[in-house]
Amino acid sequence: MRLHGYFRSSAAFRVRIALNLKGLSVEHVFHHLRHNAQNAPDFLALNPQGLVPALETDDGAVLTQSLAIIEWLDETFPDPPLRPGDAAQRARILAFALAIACDIHPVQNLKVLNRLRKLGQDDTGVQAWAAWANREGLAACETLVRAENSSFLFGDAPTLADLCLVPQLSNARRFKVDVSAFPRLLAVEANCLALPAFQQALPQNQPDFEP
Repeated sequence: MRLHGYFRSSAAFRVRIALNLKGLSVEHVFHHLRHNAQNAPDFLALNPQGLVPALETDDGAVLTQSLAIIEWLDETFPDPPLRPGDAAQRARILAFALAIACDIHPVQNLKVLNRLRKLGQDDTGVQAWAAWANREGLAACETLVRAENSSFLFGDAPTLADLCLVPQLSNARRFKVDVSAFPRLLAVEANCLALPAFQQALPQNQPDFEP
């Protein structure tokens, strides 16, 4: 399998964690998003959206969108399960993941921030927008799981929800958000980062990392 990504992409970060948890090795192909490599013709032929991650499977299929890739991984390599429990629990895990992947991440990603610049926002305004998106969204996420009493968001093992949380907290810090307002999320993050699967997936541990 080949994973197309970029060290700073939080969506690719999610997939790296999933691969590590399942003990899967892939060939990594890096596309420098700030240099517009995602819009190169050869990559657009692979993923017309011009987004990372994209996963090429052993049978030649091309999968896009991080949550769809993780779902495929979970169905194809079911141990450990990333959406365990009964139907209600699986729905809660997915809802938390979607709160990040659909409601926070898209409005603060590079494509949107670059569009804000083209519309006349200066760097201060762009930074403020990204910080707002993270702060508001993570506050809601904190409330969603405040009553949970477990090592991870939904139990004693990482799930899809945790795979989305850790990269998003990394984004929030990059945009200077005071994450101390989210103690439950930070406690879970610490437990996640104690695991090699999360540590190895960190942006700074990727071959294409740039300070």
